[in-house]
This record gives sequence, structure tokens and C-alpha cells, in this order.
Amino acid sequence: MKIAVITGASSGMGKEFVLQLDRLEEYDELWLIARREDRLIELGTQTRAKVRPIALDLCQKQALDTYRDLLAEHKPEVAVLVNGSGFGRFGAFTDIDLEAQERMITLNASALMSMTYLTLPYMKKGGQIYQIDSQSAFQPVPYIGVYGATKAFVLSFSRSLNVELKQRGIRVMAICPGWVKTEFFDHAVTDNTVKYYARYYTSEQVVTRAIKDMKRGRDVSVCGHSIRRARFLAWLLPTKMVMKIWCNQQKLQG
Repeated sequence: MKIAVITGASSGMGKEFVLQLDRLEEYDELWLIARREDRLIELGTQTRAKVRPIALDLCQKQALDTYRDLLAEHKPEVAVLVNGSGFGRFGAFTDIDLEAQERMITLNASALMSMTYLTLPYMKKGGQIYQIDSQSAFQPVPYIGVYGATKAFVLSFSRSLNVELKQRGIRVMAICPGWVKTEFFDHAVTDNTVKYYARYYTSEQVVTRAIKDMKRGRDVSVCGHSIRRARFLAWLLPTKMVMKIWCNQQKLQG
């Protein structure tokens, strides 16, 4: 049984991956993972492939155990894994609830790593792993510090794993967009600490670019000339200067 596994599939870039992968390739099943089962069921009415809705909170170890057991029971060939679950919180570090910060680290970094680890035994040559990352991975980001740190982990982990898996013919790519207009902001923005958003991209733009970049053999996908330019500047300029520019844009102390 050939399947694609997409986490965070109920909205945003995860949902867009479901729709685009379903159009581009034939799968026996799409395993869609998110907390909101009703949305996953509804999404199944829009796909050609059969959808298996799997309502899990990946911050819970029990959820990862459930996923592991499903793989062991069905023994599918996982052609594609999309790790799309994640969230952010904007604001000063000391103003954000500790539990939220810990959950952010668990979901954005630890759960992503665990999902990758559990899935790899079921992937063959030609398998693809898309890791939803962020432009924040390229630099420290004051007032989005913990979120940015989790995304730096994803970038480093994904690029190194891509090298390790080369001999198996499995590709890993980090997707590092700028601002994407999704429900992410409904949870991330709790005050006006972060107020300057240079440009928004759509989930469709980001996912379309990511699929093309996977075919091109890239280990990082960056949608938009302005984001690629910002990535280059983050590499070129001293880190203190990059953070200062960010704080100035947001009219924050730094």
C-alpha cells in the first residue's frame, strides 16, 4: 500500500500539501494527521485518494505510539512524509506562558524528529520528506526567540539527514517561507509586539515552489525573491546587525 503522510493537514500548508500531492500522484491512501478530525474527514471529500483521518495531538507521547502502531499494523510504503504540524507565539520571552513555550518546542522540533524517525523504516528509494520550516531558521529572532530556535533545529536536522539518507535514495527538504497567510497568526499573535509584516505569501505559492524544489534536488526551499534576499543578508551580515535590523523594523528595543 503506497501512502502519503501529512501532519498539520487540517489547515494552512499541510492542507495545501494534501490537495497538491493528491493531484500530482496516485496514492492508495492519504494518512492525514491533526487534532481536528472533522476537518480531516471534510478534506477527504476533496481528494481522489482514500483519506484515513487520524486525530492526534503530536505533543502527546501516546499519539506517537498510536502512529507507530498503525505503521506496524498496515506496513505501508510511505512515499511522502510532510511534517506540517507546528505553531508559534510572538512576544517577549518572559511574557509568554512557560507551558506554551515547552509545547512549542515539543511540537515544532521533538515531534517532527520523532515522526521522521518512526516513518523512515517504511520508506524506500525515491521517498520524500518535506519539513515545514521558516525564514526564522536563518537567524536569531528577538521576540520570536523560541519559535525561531525550533526552526533553526529543523533546518539543521533536515539538511544533515538529507546527506545521511542519500545512499538510500530518500530526499529530505526544509521549507523556509516568510510570512504565510494561514491560521498560524490566529495563535501566534497575542499583542502588537510584532507589527511589521513586509509581505505575505499564500500556502499555494509555498507548496508549489516546494514541490518544484524537491524535483530539482534542493535541500532547502525558499519561496519569493525577497525571502531569498533576506536569507542571503542573514548569512552575509553580522548576526548582531541582522537582529538590530529586525528590531528596528518592529520598533522594538534591541
